[in-house]
Amino acid sequence: MDTHSLLAVSPIDGRYASKTGALKDYFSEFALIRYRIRIEVEYFIALCEIPLPQLEGAIDSGKKEQLRAIYNGLTPEEAQKVKDIEKVTNHDVKAVEYYLREKFTELGIDAYNNFIHFGLTSQDINNTSQPLMLKEAMDNVYMPALQEIIDILSADAAQWEDIPMLARTHGQPASPTRVGKEFRVFVVRLQEQVRQMEQLRYPAKFGGATGNMNAHKVAYPQIDWIAFGDRFVSSLGLQRSFPTTQIEHYDNLASIFDCLRRINTILIDLCRDIWTYISMEYFRQKVAKNEVGSSAMPHKVNPIDFENAEGNLGMADAVLTFLSMKLPVSRLQRDLTDSTVSRNIGVPLAHGLIALASLKKGLGKLIINEEAMHRDLEGSWAVVSEAIQTILRRENYPSPYETLKALTRTGKPIDESTIREFVEELNVGEEVKAEIRAITPWSYTGY
Repeated sequence: MDTHSLLAVSPIDGRYASKTGALKDYFSEFALIRYRIRIEVEYFIALCEIPLPQLEGAIDSGKKEQLRAIYNGLTPEEAQKVKDIEKVTNHDVKAVEYYLREKFTELGIDAYNNFIHFGLTSQDINNTSQPLMLKEAMDNVYMPALQEIIDILSADAAQWEDIPMLARTHGQPASPTRVGKEFRVFVVRLQEQVRQMEQLRYPAKFGGATGNMNAHKVAYPQIDWIAFGDRFVSSLGLQRSFPTTQIEHYDNLASIFDCLRRINTILIDLCRDIWTYISMEYFRQKVAKNEVGSSAMPHKVNPIDFENAEGNLGMADAVLTFLSMKLPVSRLQRDLTDSTVSRNIGVPLAHGLIALASLKKGLGKLIINEEAMHRDLEGSWAVVSEAIQTILRRENYPSPYETLKALTRTGKPIDESTIREFVEELNVGEEVKAEIRAITPWSYTGY
């Protein structure tokens, strides 16, 4: 089978494969097989550690390591054996069980084959494997990449802390701000969502055919299987949902998707703001010698990194929204619609990784253009009218808002001389006039 990247159906595994390659260890078919084997092996070891009467003394510490080596050392070639079995069984999880039977035989413990997948249904494996895949992908790949962006923004905020900039509300000139502060807004927003993400738990379902551990209880009624299930799932770093139907109810998984979506939405807001600042010439971009901005216009340096990031974040949000709305809905004790949908959990993370890589590249190209910012402030002396009318309010000056409104809405340009002439005509003391004269678009930036 030809695996050339130019033949990939999705850009995730084609054009952007270099940016998403780290996710293959978590969301590929190979990864799913490895995680399923891991859950089955760890479950068997946990049964031996109870121990079940028939498993007492079945394996020692050395045999445990040999069992764990089945998934730790799994190769794509070995995983293909599972896929070959699946062609016969037409059932992916049962194929894992049969594969492990062969491995148990090789290890000389085939006498315990009946305790592979003992009392379980497929979703006990799937609804444990997939949250674990997501958790480890988030911990090891996605959140570190996001933290890189937060760190870059934090550094930019510190570097540009004191640079004044004209703010715009409704697209119109507004009370001046500082570049660093505007970047810090995004830092704080992202940090809060990271904090909320850290509070969320990755849920797993582990309870047999319809969630009641019927088979476990009937076989060994003396064992507290509820406590066993809690301990086993917790040992994997997950939180067991109980009671459930045949499947995890996905509500808590949806919370993770929704938090990811909020993070992406903040990043989209960032991309659009920086795109606009570039169009206003507040930022220029470093130019790579051989890069082409436009196939027709040689002068152009397009903000493509922010556009690429925005597009991929939108793709991610669309899938995350569908996942969080669809997965918690299942007919009665279970239908199969979640099975094919849950295989796409890695898709929004892949688009997110592509976006984060583009953002990192784009942020690294930014060159601040203080001259353009100064020019806009110089042309916007009307923005100090808020400061003047506030001081006049303090001084109990009659109708200060209306007075400044009359000054600034004549349709004529408002420059420094206009403001100075206005101040001289005010019926206030010289000390107050001096206080007002000190206000400029560059100094009026608040905290």
